[in-house]
Amino acid sequence: MIRGVHLEAQWRREALRTNLWVVPILEVGLAGLLFVVTVSLDRAAYRGDLDLPSFVISGTADAARQTLAAIAAALITVVGVVFSIMIVTLTLASTQFGPRMLRTFIRDRTTQLTLGTFVGTFVYAILSLVVIGPASHGDFVPHLSITVCMGLVMADLAVLIYFIHHIATSIQLPRVIASIAAELSEAIEAGAGGQEPAGVAAAGPTAAELNARLDTSGAAVPAPASGYLQFVRHRTLVRMATELDAVIRLDHRPGHFLVQGHQLATVWPAEAAPEVARSFARAHITGSTRTLAQDIAFAVDQLVEIAIRALSTAVNDTFTALTCIDWLGEGLCRIASRWSPNPVHRDEAGYIRVMTVPVSYERLVQRAFEKIRQAAPGMPAILIRQLDALAEIMAETRTEPQRRVLLAQAEMIERLSRESVAEAADRHDVHRRYLAVLAAHAHVTEPG
Repeated sequence: MIRGVHLEAQWRREALRTNLWVVPILEVGLAGLLFVVTVSLDRAAYRGDLDLPSFVISGTADAARQTLAAIAAALITVVGVVFSIMIVTLTLASTQFGPRMLRTFIRDRTTQLTLGTFVGTFVYAILSLVVIGPASHGDFVPHLSITVCMGLVMADLAVLIYFIHHIATSIQLPRVIASIAAELSEAIEAGAGGQEPAGVAAAGPTAAELNARLDTSGAAVPAPASGYLQFVRHRTLVRMATELDAVIRLDHRPGHFLVQGHQLATVWPAEAAPEVARSFARAHITGSTRTLAQDIAFAVDQLVEIAIRALSTAVNDTFTALTCIDWLGEGLCRIASRWSPNPVHRDEAGYIRVMTVPVSYERLVQRAFEKIRQAAPGMPAILIRQLDALAEIMAETRTEPQRRVLLAQAEMIERLSRESVAEAADRHDVHRRYLAVLAAHAHVTEPG
């Protein structure tokens, strides 16, 4: 239950972070609050109720208007420059890394904060400009607000310098790959845990028995909308199934594409299906893109996409592919030792109410290795690095089925080497790494 709450919170944070408007709007709101505070102090000083510090800028109303107008014009120009830099960055990212990498740059906090800082300062300058005008004791000039505005401009200059540095470093491939690998690690940690929720004693029919009932007498629940399944609220489904004394089996997992009207889930008993179908909309979220909240394979696919783009004849960047393989190996080490998704979700009485089809360890290994191997015939450097990664993952495995999956990948790499690598010395290097995988398997399986 706690894990479900954490995953939903993670999905909401991801949804809020992957846009360019939330942070700027918050900063505009903060700028408005700051203006309310400073202009209140200015009005108190105008009435003689408060003495402003000596460092506060003084001057006439016309000078204040000119200053604030110049600041506002400069700020909106810089905002245009920031947008231009960001668009160029996104264009380069789409070309070099693939269109799915754009979300990594859109969700970048530095970009959002930079945009919000300039827009917030612009709004503050405009608000300060608006309040200048005639009053009971002559023209009202918000001297403190103008001084604060000048301070914000200096802060904006520092932010702009850091933004340019950040953009120059963030588009470097190693940084991009490492950031995707960090997201993969976060997703693995979020999915770490036991197969059953802690503290709930099993009761009622087993998963195998319920699967048989669902196959023979279950009813289908259609998808209410087309799109990628992004998030499933398992707690909502468990509560819904408990109220109906039913069992729900999800036939798709987050990351799958749903077609409206096609089967999304199966419900037993069949008479509960209409009610589940009517209420299912509030228990899942679909969208036009995949997210990492419950879709661990998405990060693996992103790294693989960068690798196979690097191996294409148009790019021919072997070292980028090697970097992707290194990080994929690190992620699969974590998956082998820590990741353990829940295939069933029980109610408080211990009865299975929701059954899922989480992506298997075998499928994750296949996604991480097969497309890269298929794109690398005759490339011993890639084959050697894949075998090195398999040996490292082998040391972290916990079960023999996990090891057999790795051995199968190693055998395919060895076979590809024999068929596509022309140089005998290169084939020998690949074969030595294959033997190292076999030795790692023997080491982890030996008694004691």
